[in-house]
Amino acid sequence: MSHSGSPAVEAVIFDWGGTLTPWHEVDLPQQWRVFAREVHGLPVEAADMPAEDLAEADSLAVRIHEAEERAWRRGRHTHESASIAAILEEAGVDPEHDRHHLALAAYRRFWEPHTHTDPQVRPLWAGLRERGVRVGVLSNTIWTRAYHREVFQRDGVLDLLDGDVYSSEIHVVKPHPDAFRAACDAVGSAPERSVYVGDRLFEDVHGPQQVGMRAIWIPHSDIPVDQQVSVEATPDAKAHELLDILDIVDSWLAAGG
Repeated sequence: MSHSGSPAVEAVIFDWGGTLTPWHEVDLPQQWRVFAREVHGLPVEAADMPAEDLAEADSLAVRIHEAEERAWRRGRHTHESASIAAILEEAGVDPEHDRHHLALAAYRRFWEPHTHTDPQVRPLWAGLRERGVRVGVLSNTIWTRAYHREVFQRDGVLDLLDGDVYSSEIHVVKPHPDAFRAACDAVGSAPERSVYVGDRLFEDVHGPQQVGMRAIWIPHSDIPVDQQVSVEATPDAKAHELLDILDIVDSWLAAGG
């Protein structure tokens, strides 16, 4: 995609998982075993618990995991968004259960090691803002805005964020054009003056280019085959680490766009 003569960069918007956070291999079924065993008042390592209690908890975990898998498949094929609340409801989880909040807390503890922001994010975001470029986030996620913002606050980067959009709070996921338009609106920049950065060709290169954004690809995630979507997409630039983005943006700013 050629951007010769296009307007200067006003905003850079980032994917979250695998882009702002280092890529991690995660035992996805285990997240829901942790949740379900807490619902039933069982320890995570529950080998000595009655078999009936374990079977009931693990059956719940399987139902939630299957509901989540269906939600992500819908996202890849019809770009329909989902939330953790909707997934739990589909799996038959009672949000009024007296252990529900404890289960959600256990789920968050499971994910906490996998949510830490890359150390290059703060100098990158600070560098962009020093150049007068606004900073945004657009994430395909089932988690709430509040949870993501708590992560950014914990890691000391929330103060540098100009706008953020999470698919859990809108009707679509990337690569649907509406998601990118919403993110551009959140940072107050037109798509043709905005850049998107992510680790997936389908969602993060093909998607933003559909609405006239430039796309920077960071190909450092080992994306599972079942999450990949075949697509012909060529990024406008490639970054091997996050701080490379400053040089890319500088080259575009120097060229007047």
